[in-house]
Amino acid sequence: MSVIRAAVSDSPRAALQAAPCAAAEAPVTGDGDGRIDERTLSRLKWRCRRGLLENDLFIARFFARHEAHLTQSQARALERLMDLSDHDLLDLLLGRKECVPDLVAAPEIVAVLRLLREP
Repeated sequence: MSVIRAAVSDSPRAALQAAPCAAAEAPVTGDGDGRIDERTLSRLKWRCRRGLLENDLFIARFFARHEAHLTQSQARALERLMDLSDHDLLDLLLGRKECVPDLVAAPEIVAVLRLLREP
């Protein structure tokens, strides 16, 4: 009986370890500036989920307006913004901060930040 329990209890764990997590997949890559596909868009939306409701509201509005024509460079810029802490991102979105060293200086990040701030 204990052998059966061990086999049953180990199988879900093994399945979870073997299955790739969508959030852990490779980021948007490529040199082109073409539009992103549905799968990449889905992964990007998952990556953009935040802990603060205020950030989620900005991001949801951004996707509602721009997801149909989101380019690869915009997606990469958005991913770099998502590397910020929730509070640093909120400060950027609200205009409390204008600069985060070596991040916001990139023109594609400035452009995405401008789109995120649109009322």
